[in-house]
Amino acid sequence: MKTDPVHIDPALADAVPPDRMQIDVLFFASYRELAGARRRSVMLPAGASAGDLVHALRALGDGLVALPEGAAVVVNQRVVRPDHSIAPDDEVALLPPVAGG
Repeated sequence: MKTDPVHIDPALADAVPPDRMQIDVLFFASYRELAGARRRSVMLPAGASAGDLVHALRALGDGLVALPEGAAVVVNQRVVRPDHSIAPDDEVALLPPVAGG
């Protein structure tokens, strides 16, 4: 059984230090394939930005290395800029580019 290296046991959620935050990230379409899961959790410093989140996800390795540095981050159903601060209770997702015609 393969374990998710950034998954945080819900029983330990209360053990998150005050200077850190656990962010659950939803992945869609091709980004879901890169992540190997629909949802992953990552620990970030308190006050981290959307850009910090993308950087932390890329640093995890595996398929997420291919995540573009400029990946679209959606916070509470709104696309945000890389300097947008993320809060622990935010709904966060990554959306890949969409082509149409």
